[in-house]
Amino acid sequence: MSVIIKNATILTSNNEFVGDIKIEGQKIVGLGQFEAQPYDEIIDATGKYVFPGGVDQHTHFSALCNTGDEDTAGYETTDAVITGGTTTIIDYAPQDPGKGLLDSIDYRINTRAKGKTCVDYTLHAMITYVMESIFDEVEQLPQRGVSSIKCFMAYKDSPLHVDDGTMYKIMCKSKENGITVFVHAENGELVDRLQKDCLLAGHTEPRYHAVSRPPFVEGEGTNRAIYIANQVGVPLYVAHVTCEDAVKEIRAAKGRGQKVMGETCTHYLTVTKDALGSEDFCEASKYICSPALRAQEHLDALWDALNEGILNAIVSDHCGITLDMKKQGIDDFTKIPNGAPGAADRIHMIWSEGVAKGKISKQRFVQLIATNPAKINGIYPQKGDIIVGGDADIVIFDPDFRGTIKWEDNPNGIDYNVYEGREMIGRVDSVLLRGKKVVEQAKFIGDYGQGEFIPAKCYAAAYIGLEEM
Repeated sequence: MSVIIKNATILTSNNEFVGDIKIEGQKIVGLGQFEAQPYDEIIDATGKYVFPGGVDQHTHFSALCNTGDEDTAGYETTDAVITGGTTTIIDYAPQDPGKGLLDSIDYRINTRAKGKTCVDYTLHAMITYVMESIFDEVEQLPQRGVSSIKCFMAYKDSPLHVDDGTMYKIMCKSKENGITVFVHAENGELVDRLQKDCLLAGHTEPRYHAVSRPPFVEGEGTNRAIYIANQVGVPLYVAHVTCEDAVKEIRAAKGRGQKVMGETCTHYLTVTKDALGSEDFCEASKYICSPALRAQEHLDALWDALNEGILNAIVSDHCGITLDMKKQGIDDFTKIPNGAPGAADRIHMIWSEGVAKGKISKQRFVQLIATNPAKINGIYPQKGDIIVGGDADIVIFDPDFRGTIKWEDNPNGIDYNVYEGREMIGRVDSVLLRGKKVVEQAKFIGDYGQGEFIPAKCYAAAYIGLEEM
């Protein structure tokens, strides 16, 4: 199938120009000005911005994680994600109970996601049960098309927690096999102590989630992970950075020449910890995520770090947890499952709050929501930019749209939206996935199961352009 997108204002990771995009089959085959000729489809993008489909490198679909015995929302809910302009996710593959890394990855590809996902996807390995076999499994991750593994330094006394000795050994194995180590960098011992102190004082409400996870526990965890990674010599990726304390540690490491990267999330850029103070438990519990939401000065520091290149990506940390699941902690904030849905709204929120308000440029926007995540995870140049030879994953964006985010306009499979009522400046109008139009006039018109698993290259083989991060 041949498609041409005419008269587009094309936004790439380093440029902006008016032109046409020529597509044959699933690939972009030309950028420029093209004479009229027969095409299967002609799309007039006059007055629209056209940029690459988003790459969200931090999502949790169909996962137990910290939710007890009930999965988060499944891959069938990714129709909302692609409607919001994200065409590829890098989803976490937690170990299924009693299973190792490889079996859990295989099961996710062949059973959990198969026939359901509406976006293309790659996977991170994720340690959720420490067992001796996982160390040897790391060396087989590249053959599975997986280029990264995540360790949780938080959640003391839970199966998620990875102690320093285990993390050190995982880092050593990862270095040998070209794997990037991702960390949830919070001091689990300190969080545990502060949580217990809150409960002993009778403080059970959601607002104490932030009290028990202050910025310094994230700063210390980030510092420790960086130090251990430096001793091993493995690239480190710090997930969901929320505060100036952690930013300072990453900035210092980069200044020493260490290969450290970091991300932040849409909610950490746009929502303060005041949201946890609602007297309505359900309203406050929507915003329970870890690390916790912060005060405004930390949000400002994160935007600065994105512009400096200290932080390299904006992700959603999407976790589809219902309000009924949140009610597990109605009398004890430590029992509220952590996480909230956000993948469907990431691009709209970052454009509205970032680009439209002058906090980041249009090129930085493309880098942060698409190009950098594709490079970090070894799927560039197939994904992440508008480039000849790349997949034709394309967003056609109407910058003149004005409205508000409403759950009912793009249901996410969960019974709430943390950005409900927020201003929308511009809107995703149409989306192409590998050359096929799957969103039109902000409505999903694609097929469930249209998404494909995209094998990732490890840093030893790829890391195209990563030296600049």
